[in-house]
Amino acid sequence: MKNHLILLTSLVATLSGVSPAAAQGSAGSPAAGNADLALKLSNPLAALISLPIQKNVDFGLGADGNGWQSRTNIQPVIPVSIGKDWNLISRTILPVIIQEGVTAPRTDQLGLGDVVQSLFFSPKAPGPGGIIWGAGPVFLLPTATNDALGAQKWGAGPTAVALRQSGPWTVGMLANHLWSFAGKEARQDVSATFMQPFISYTTPKATTIGFNTETTYDWKRDRWVVPLNLTVSQVIPLGGQLVQVGVGGRYYVESPAGGPDWGMRFSFTFLFPKR
Repeated sequence: MKNHLILLTSLVATLSGVSPAAAQGSAGSPAAGNADLALKLSNPLAALISLPIQKNVDFGLGADGNGWQSRTNIQPVIPVSIGKDWNLISRTILPVIIQEGVTAPRTDQLGLGDVVQSLFFSPKAPGPGGIIWGAGPVFLLPTATNDALGAQKWGAGPTAVALRQSGPWTVGMLANHLWSFAGKEARQDVSATFMQPFISYTTPKATTIGFNTETTYDWKRDRWVVPLNLTVSQVIPLGGQLVQVGVGGRYYVESPAGGPDWGMRFSFTFLFPKR
């Protein structure tokens, strides 16, 4: 895993200065277009079809602290125009999970986790002060193929995001809350708040450096999970397809007993801009 991190870090660093033409970043150049796409990717409400595949690997789990988990999130983002003033943005998270030593030493699980489906209704034009916002429902779908990989509950609640983009900077906050309303009675009910403040900087070469937290508070168990994430990503052409590749690390400021201590993140996002 360490070798993978070194390779991906080297790849991103290399791609950050891909060519003299990219370094110019002049208006109308491919680099300028890629930088615009990178800036849109920093905006969860951008009218851009994309398919992020995000791999998170966490360490230090389980009673003995020797467990690990690999969670690969498949996250299609599909914006739909609703009249001349509004967009509906669908954001889906489908996790594929591999873990070992999490539920008990020398035990492992492999399968799908629960799907989280968010729908944001967002004005096409920014509001006062350049604020971009969207709100709507979020749903928890019990798609886990193993009891240890999901809540086994149906859930729903509100979600919202607000952000502002000024030059290369993006600053914002995404939040939601999920309550369970059906599912296996023997399983713990769900009442969880998710908060994701984020900030990122995008260079003229389409390199984005981002920092966020992905804080969750479980109201039923009275416990926090607070990871700090630092990432670097780069938009590049791959054949005829534009993609964004990224790598990052995370440190858990707070996690429950048996929770993770630190982790890594790798991402690969397919971009489908309008032509």
